[in-house]
Amino acid sequence: MLVSPSGPTVPERVARGVELLSSWGLDVRVGRHVFDRAGYLAGHDEDRLRDLNAALEDPETKAVVCTRGGYGAQRIVDRVRPGAPKHLVGFSDITALQLAVWRRGGWPSVHGPGAAWFDDRLPAESASSLREALFTSGPLRSYTTRNEETSAVTVPGPVVRGVLLGGNLSMLASTVGTPDMPDFSGKILLIEDVGEAPYRVDRMLTHLRRAGVLDGVAGVAVGQFTECTGAGPTTVVDVLREHLGGLGVPVLGGLRIGHGVGQETVVLGAPAVLDVHVGCLTSRLTDEIGNSAEAGLGP
Repeated sequence: MLVSPSGPTVPERVARGVELLSSWGLDVRVGRHVFDRAGYLAGHDEDRLRDLNAALEDPETKAVVCTRGGYGAQRIVDRVRPGAPKHLVGFSDITALQLAVWRRGGWPSVHGPGAAWFDDRLPAESASSLREALFTSGPLRSYTTRNEETSAVTVPGPVVRGVLLGGNLSMLASTVGTPDMPDFSGKILLIEDVGEAPYRVDRMLTHLRRAGVLDGVAGVAVGQFTECTGAGPTTVVDVLREHLGGLGVPVLGGLRIGHGVGQETVVLGAPAVLDVHVGCLTSRLTDEIGNSAEAGLGP
C-alpha cells in the first residue's frame, strides 16, 4: 500500500514507482489521499493519518511504502497505530514514523527509497537493494565509497554488533524529549541528512550529545550528507569529525544511505554489524517479519 504521510508528491514519479514495484510481482494499491496537497503537506492531517493507519492495520497489507519524505510525519505520529509487524518503507521525514513503530511495536522498518521514484538518482543498484530488503530476510550490505564526502569521517575500531537505529539527523534531533526517542546504548547509530548547513548539523549533534543520546552507542554509520554546504570554511565533514571522532567508538562513513545518488537500503530496528576494517555495514531483517514467502511479498 502506498501512502503519503508527509509532503506532497508528484504523480508521474509515483507512477514510475508503481511500475517498478509491480514488475517485481507486487500487487500495488494506492491510498485514497496519496496525491492530496495542502500547502507543504500531502493533504490534511486527518486524511494522511487515516490512510497510514488503514494500511498499517490492514491484515492483507504486507508492506507500507511511503511515497516520499518532506515534512509532516511528526504532526500525526502520536496517533499512529502500528498494528501487526510489516514492512514500513521510507526515509528522511519518515524516520519519525520508523522510530515510532520501533518504540511502540518493537518491529523493524526499511530505510530506503520511497515510491516517488527518481531514475536519475536511483540506478539499478538502488532498485536491487530495495527489492532485496522486501523479498528476503538475508543480509543487506552497504560498503563505504571513497567518492562519498563522508568517507573522510571514518574512525577505526573493532567490529561491533547491535541493533541499527536512527536515520535522518534532523528527525532524530526533533524526536528528543518525545516518547518515541529510543535508548541508543549498545546500538549502532545511523545518521544522514540533506540541505543542512554545517552549523545546523553542529547544532543538532550538540543537542544529541547534551541530551545523552550519544552516550553508550556501540558505533556510528554515517550516510550521505547531501548539499550540506555553508558560506564559511567549515565543512560538514569537519563538523562530523569533531562530534563523532571523540566518542571512542568505530565510525564508518561514506555509506550510500540517504538522499544522494545511488541510495542503498538498510533495515532499522534489526541486528546489524559495523566493520570499519572491511568498510561494511550489514543489516538483517528478523524473523518477526520474515522472508518473502512468510510475508506474502513473493510473486
